[in-house]
Amino acid sequence: MSVLSEFKAFAVKGNVVDMAVGIIIGAAFGKIVSSFVGDVVMPPLGLLIGGVDFSDLAITLKAAAGDAPAVVLAYGKFIQTVIDFVIVAFAIFLGVKAINRLRRQEEVAPSTPPLPSKEEELLGEIRDLLKEQKNRP
Repeated sequence: MSVLSEFKAFAVKGNVVDMAVGIIIGAAFGKIVSSFVGDVVMPPLGLLIGGVDFSDLAITLKAAAGDAPAVVLAYGKFIQTVIDFVIVAFAIFLGVKAINRLRRQEEVAPSTPPLPSKEEELLGEIRDLLKEQKNRP
């Protein structure tokens, strides 16, 4: 088996395709959360704190000199990234919790045995009649 055919067999497996779809959706979800945090959550939070824009919060370690840019510790962007993470983690937690609840409901629901077919009912009646004939004196 050639390397190319082995790779093809690996790449088209269901789990690999599912994982790829999950990664793509996760990346898109990450962008949505970043926009939500940066454009919706942080401005009112900054306003409550006194008009502070978190993305501008930074400490200049070394001022710009000539062609060299300034060395800046941008802790405001870090705070925003931490809030992004917390929102993503909470959303994933809620999703997993909902899935687990659905699984528990499926496990708890008793499965009713299927009704016997017409043939099985007839066979049961024949069995019962044969038992009655055998037990007669």
